[in-house]
Amino acid sequence: MPWTGDLDSAFRALADPTRRRLLDSLHEHNGQTLGELCVGMHQSRQAVSKHLGILEEAGLVTTERQGRNKLHHLNPAPINDIGERWIHRYERTRIDALSDLRRALEEHTMETTDRTEFRYTTYIRTTPERLWQVLTDPAFTTVWWQATTFDTTWEAGAPMTWNHRGMTLTHPEQVILEADPPHRLSFTWHTLSPEWAAMSGLDPDAQTAVVNEPRTVATFDLEPDGNLVKLTVTHSNLLPDGQVIQLITNGWPRVLSDLKSFVETGTV
Repeated sequence: MPWTGDLDSAFRALADPTRRRLLDSLHEHNGQTLGELCVGMHQSRQAVSKHLGILEEAGLVTTERQGRNKLHHLNPAPINDIGERWIHRYERTRIDALSDLRRALEEHTMETTDRTEFRYTTYIRTTPERLWQVLTDPAFTTVWWQATTFDTTWEAGAPMTWNHRGMTLTHPEQVILEADPPHRLSFTWHTLSPEWAAMSGLDPDAQTAVVNEPRTVATFDLEPDGNLVKLTVTHSNLLPDGQVIQLITNGWPRVLSDLKSFVETGTV
């Protein structure tokens, strides 16, 4: 079952220490097979598989096929919701029932795959067509994406100018890579110019690191699931342990939380 915002299934899944250990393992090294996850668990393959099924049903784990292998990925969206709805709401620094998930909650950590790719999956109550419009129409992006709009035809190969808080970011390498509405959208990330770094408040060393890192790619996959849309955002071509990976780790969960809130409620 997909994550729909019901915290009951997430709390039930998190109640078991073995399942929390599996999440810890995926947090440390994402995209593992069942065999890899069994290492060090001291349980049968069948038992570990059952635990993973419960985590997947609760929306805490997502899977994908890669050849003959089934890879498991940590999905932090439910954990992020727990943090937003419970920990932050009551301004508590510690909740005993979640102590084993402290690392997963810090900075709203996103999914990682070998530290070169981030993946975040969430479920939004809407249609693919409506979500595509919200992802691309400047009247909507300026609301949920921190005053950001895009000048582009949204066709593969088309240039893409970013307008972010009064700053215009343009470069020949800023292009749409793939556009298949309302299913898949992929584009190169904006140019990390010194002006952008200064506007973002980065210190001089961080500015230098950001500007010298390779250009990255953001991909949005939209998949209908009943009256929901499964949205998977993958940010790839990241430099392991670089500055950009730290920035988007903090950025994507909040941006996508605002997107979900805007689509479902009209506000952020």
